[in-house]
Amino acid sequence: MSVQDLFLEAVANSKTLSEKPDNDTLLKLYALYKQATEGDNKEEGPANMFDFVAKFKHEAWAKLQGITKDDAMQQYIDLVKQLKG
Repeated sequence: MSVQDLFLEAVANSKTLSEKPDNDTLLKLYALYKQATEGDNKEEGPANMFDFVAKFKHEAWAKLQGITKDDAMQQYIDLVKQLKG
């Protein structure tokens, strides 16, 4: 199986976790997904400075700048495997 196939499988598996991950883990999953599918975050921060969820998502993704799509996919796969236990 390719990394892409394993990533798509992990994305599907992330939706069937027995317990909802904590917010930090959810942010990490979001950021890794965005990095894996879109690459570096080129977007400006959220326009509404009081939209804290958008702000945290933006910052989490921006922290992964420079990580290749394949590396982000692998980290996502590994994190979902860890969560599935």
